[in-house]
Amino acid sequence: MLGYQFRRQRPVLNYIADFMCKELKLIIEVDEISHNNEEIYRNDLKKQGELEKAGFTVLRFSDEEVLKDINNVTRTLEGGIEESEMKIHPQPPPAGDKH
Repeated sequence: MLGYQFRRQRPVLNYIADFMCKELKLIIEVDEISHNNEEIYRNDLKKQGELEKAGFTVLRFSDEEVLKDINNVTRTLEGGIEESEMKIHPQPPPAGDKH
């Protein structure tokens, strides 16, 4: 997407990311209905916190969103890619007046 390669089921830290772009440090998680379970939800939050602490950005979608609203998922992913690009390649500060 947008010239970046996302790999499926990639090991990262002690976890498996559903999709990961190593270059952008961007992880996409697609949660099934089982993720509504309180224990699984707590584990998801722990996983996300540890990944973010290691410098990754994590985008989460439900499987229903992916199946029924792929246009919104795509827009969100594009925004996440742009934000990740800015973290990796920040814009230089604007040049001041040289008068």
